[in-house]
Amino acid sequence: MGRSGHLLDPAAGEPEEKAISRVRTLVRVLPALLIFGGIVYDYATPRHFTAIPFFTAAPLIAAPLSSLRTTAVTAAAALLAQYVVHLRFGSSADADSITETVTVATVAVLAVVINRMVRRGDRRLASAREIAEAVQRAVLPEPEARIGSFEIAARYEAAHEGAFIGGDLYAVQDTAYGVRVVLGDVRGKGMGAVAAVAVVIGAFREAAEQEATLEAVAQRLERALAREGARRDGLEAAEGFTTAVLAELPHGDGIVRILNRGHPPPLLLAADGTLRTLDPAEPALPLGMGDLGSWPDRAEDASFPVGATLLLHTDGLSEARDEHGAFFDPAARLTGRVFRAPATLLATLADEVRRHSGGGTTDDMALLAVRRP
Repeated sequence: MGRSGHLLDPAAGEPEEKAISRVRTLVRVLPALLIFGGIVYDYATPRHFTAIPFFTAAPLIAAPLSSLRTTAVTAAAALLAQYVVHLRFGSSADADSITETVTVATVAVLAVVINRMVRRGDRRLASAREIAEAVQRAVLPEPEARIGSFEIAARYEAAHEGAFIGGDLYAVQDTAYGVRVVLGDVRGKGMGAVAAVAVVIGAFREAAEQEATLEAVAQRLERALAREGARRDGLEAAEGFTTAVLAELPHGDGIVRILNRGHPPPLLLAADGTLRTLDPAEPALPLGMGDLGSWPDRAEDASFPVGATLLLHTDGLSEARDEHGAFFDPAARLTGRVFRAPATLLATLADEVRRHSGGGTTDDMALLAVRRP
C-alpha cells in the first residue's frame, strides 16, 4: 500500500513548538524573576553581600527583547527594588548604597539607549526584508496554481534563514506550444547570481513565446548568458554557467518534453506512487559553457499520464546531507507515495529536507511541481 504524502503528522512539530513557546515565556518573565531573586538574595544574606548583579541584569535583558515601555518599567522596578532592600538596614544614604544606586541608574539609562538602537535596527532590517521580498516577487513570481489543465506549484527555500533569492530560478509560461517551464541553478552567489537569474528568466519568457521548439529556447538562453558574460569581468564571468532543465507540456497530448542542460533529472511520480527518473539519453553541458564545445540540443518525450506529477528540483534538494554525510534521495523518499496536490508534495519535501539536514542546509533549493489531473 502506498504511503500518503498529503497526510502529515500534526503532532510531529508539536514538541519543537512547545519548546520554543516555553523559551519565549521564560525570556518575557526573566527580568521580573531577576528582580525578585535579587530581593530574596539580599534579604537572605548578610549586609556586605549585594544583589546589584540581579538588578542590573534585569533591564539589560529586557532592552533588546522588549518594548521601550517594558524596558523603562523594568529599569524603574530595579531601582525601586535596590532602594527597598537597603531600607531594612535603616540607611540608604551611605557610600555603598549611593554607589549601588548610581550603578543601577546608569545601567537603566544604558538599557533604554540599547532598546532604542535595537528597535531602530529592527525597523531597518524589516525594510530590507520588504525590499528583498519585492525583488523575489519580481524576479521569481509565484506561478498560477492552475494553467490550462495543469496544476502547478513552486517553492524557494533559502539556505540561510532570513535570506531570499539567490542563484536558483524557475519560471512557467503558457504558450501556443503548451505550458513551458524552466528550472535552473546559477553558479555562484550574491548579486552576480541574482543578475544571471534575471537574465535567464527574461530570456526564457521571451523565447518560450516565440520559439517553436525547446531546442531553440535553449539556444536563446545560451546566447543571452553569453551576452551577459561578455559584459562582466573577472573569474566569475569566465567560469559562470547555469544548469537548467526545460520542460514542455502540450495541452491535451499526455506527454512531457524534457531538455536537460547539466541539471539533476526531473522525477515523474505516477498516480499509483510509481516513480520514474527522467534521465537524458545523452548528457549535455550547462548553459553558458558553449565555448567548451558544441553539441546539438535534443528534447526527449516521456509519457505524462493522468494523475501524474512532474517534479523539477535543484541540487539543494538532492545534495542536502544529514549529520553522517548521507545525501537526501528524493527518488527513494517519494517512491510509493501519493500526493493530492503539487503544493502538498513540495511542502512535504521541504519539511523532510529540513529534518534530514537538521535545518542546516548549505545550498538554496528551488522546487517546481506540475500535476496533470
